Amino acid sequence: MIVDAIATLLGGALLLRFWMQAIRVRPPASVAQFTFQLSDWLVRPLRRIVPGVGGYDWASLIGAFLIVLLATSVMYLAGWTTPLVLLMAFQRFLQWILYGFMALLVIEAIFSWVNPHAPLAPFVRALNEPLLRPIRRVVPLVGNLDLSLLVALIVLQIALLVLGMLFSGR
Repeated sequence: MIVDAIATLLGGALLLRFWMQAIRVRPPASVAQFTFQLSDWLVRPLRRIVPGVGGYDWASLIGAFLIVLLATSVMYLAGWTTPLVLLMAFQRFLQWILYGFMALLVIEAIFSWVNPHAPLAPFVRALNEPLLRPIRRVVPLVGNLDLSLLVALIVLQIALLVLGMLFSGR
């Protein structure tokens, strides 16, 4: 459980680092300092092997997968085979991505209700914009209420269910 909590924190920082650079969002100093200090020890050596291509920080994404793989490798103790551990790691990696997007959406919803002018609110909005933009084109405002966050959360929940069914063999 401790290994999983540490892996989730580190993997989340690596995925956030990848997403910030992928969509070209400049983070506030506090977020940047936390994210980069937490993940530089892994990203910098990986960049020597895997350079950024196409404007994407592949070292951060691969680093996140390696953290998931490391955390999942404890399944070897339960007698799991290598292909099964790799498959489980890939499933958990995709789940971390989906849960990360869900967390960002919930944080944006909280900011919009509690303090829309909070210092981190524009940053979180910018992180969510690539997800919400296509939904906003389809889902109209209902009485000046933007339901795109709710629709995005439902879509992500469905994606989690489908992912679970795909990997469970149902």
